[in-house]
Amino acid sequence: MIRNLTARAEILIIILLACIPLFIRLPYRVNIFLSWEGAYRMSHGQLPFRDFGTPLGGMYWVIPAFFFKLFGSKMITLVWAQVFINIMAGLAFRSILISLNVDRGVRLVSVLLFCLSYSFINFWPWYNHSVIVYELLALACLFRYTRGGRRAMFWLTGAGILTVCSFLTKQDGGGMTFFIACAVLALYGLLEKKWQPLLVYVGSFGIALLLIILPFLHDGFGYWFNHGQAPHTARVSAFDIADEFFGQSPWIKFYLFFIVLLAVVRFRDVALWRKKGGDHPPVDKKGILITVLTLGILGEAAVFQVTSYTPPDNNIFFHSFAFACILSLLGPLLPMPIAKPRMLIIVTAGVLIWWSGTWWKYTQRMVSRVLPHNQVAVSPTGENIVNRQTYQISRDTVKDIPQDQWVECGLPSFHRITMPAPTADGITRLMDMDLVKRGRNGNLKVLNMSELTPLAEEVPFQLEKNSQLPLWYHLGVGMFNRQADTFETRIQQHYYDLVLFEYIPTLNNFYPFRVRDSLRHEYRLVDSFLAPRRGPETKGQIEVYVRPDSTVAPKQ
Repeated sequence: MIRNLTARAEILIIILLACIPLFIRLPYRVNIFLSWEGAYRMSHGQLPFRDFGTPLGGMYWVIPAFFFKLFGSKMITLVWAQVFINIMAGLAFRSILISLNVDRGVRLVSVLLFCLSYSFINFWPWYNHSVIVYELLALACLFRYTRGGRRAMFWLTGAGILTVCSFLTKQDGGGMTFFIACAVLALYGLLEKKWQPLLVYVGSFGIALLLIILPFLHDGFGYWFNHGQAPHTARVSAFDIADEFFGQSPWIKFYLFFIVLLAVVRFRDVALWRKKGGDHPPVDKKGILITVLTLGILGEAAVFQVTSYTPPDNNIFFHSFAFACILSLLGPLLPMPIAKPRMLIIVTAGVLIWWSGTWWKYTQRMVSRVLPHNQVAVSPTGENIVNRQTYQISRDTVKDIPQDQWVECGLPSFHRITMPAPTADGITRLMDMDLVKRGRNGNLKVLNMSELTPLAEEVPFQLEKNSQLPLWYHLGVGMFNRQADTFETRIQQHYYDLVLFEYIPTLNNFYPFRVRDSLRHEYRLVDSFLAPRRGPETKGQIEVYVRPDSTVAPKQ
């Protein structure tokens, strides 16, 4: 009865926390343009490397593209896709713990921690998250194999294929998934005297990878997919990894120390037996496997925070693994099992307080009505007030628009997505342009170098299909000088009827400055409006350009 109740609670936590974004209006997410356009193109039959260039693998967009086919090409559809992705991630993590015979109390609290620390904060599909989700699914299949059964080899083959999916989402996470899986299977082979599983996994990975890559080799796969070769810049730096690990990474180092300490205490009997001989003590194979898996995950997190450095919380998937490992190793040393109701309540409360930052921001508005805080700088009596809210004086002349004042722009593709009012007004002016209205038969040639990619559905205009043109316009990351030359040539030839360019002066060529210089020389600027971004460090303007012979009048 308790076992079934615990299992149901785990699944309920996974589903409920994943579905919360479906019931709220969401602000426009910075950089989500990449998720939308890749999914939009693939939902219309385009394929990466063949129809557009990208340094990422196409598996990143498969699930969002499928949801676009089912529910339409809207921004909110990306949220629905992420709900599904988060549910799959939670179930995969839970499956790994079940396969490793983790105590049900530890498992329940670890699932809660996983959802709070990793899934709940991801409302939108993003490649640095999707690559880890495919990894979790691959590891879930791999450890499902260790349970045995007639279909065990099918699970192992599935693990190899899902590792390919992870690798073809992003190279760093996928590559480390492969090495972690190999390390686990090598240890499993040593414990069980079975080496066939490792060979099956490596073979299925290699065959699946070749079958997917070979058709795209003639489409420039080797040019686009980042292996660190020119024109790409390798992100793997031994010094950067060491610098980040020893200079920062307090949680990774704390977990590493604590797990090694517990492992020495927990497995000392095996070490003594091997040294002195005697009766063979029972070997806790599952305990050894979860320890090695967690050490691999911590190593991956240490590398991932350098190779995938933005946003800064990409690697926090390690918390739940480390937590489950520590409690599993510590469990036999405790006087009371964690599955006991009293201990379970205490540990659950501790996790909720530990990760209160994920849920507090959604409840603080209600709490602030009961516990008001003072934000005024001058009291009614004229005294200057200095406190946590007022001790700094902002010299930023361009203030952020509070998110509670953001609005919807009224277009179907942006339904339930809010943005600053100046952005919404700019989109309205754009849609009201005679040039746009006349071009709605689909013949309008548009270069959209902005993050408002859903305008391809609203204007509409045809997205170019060319393996030499990039999906992503970040110079040096998603495109290179060869592509910038192509755009500049087309601008000089006045190829485009309309160009949207997002100018973000504080980001290093997030949209190429050299292309903007060509636009300012060859095209006419007729409008500009605020980009849907937050924070003074990345503010931007979306500029609207037309050909010099266009009859469109500039905004007054």
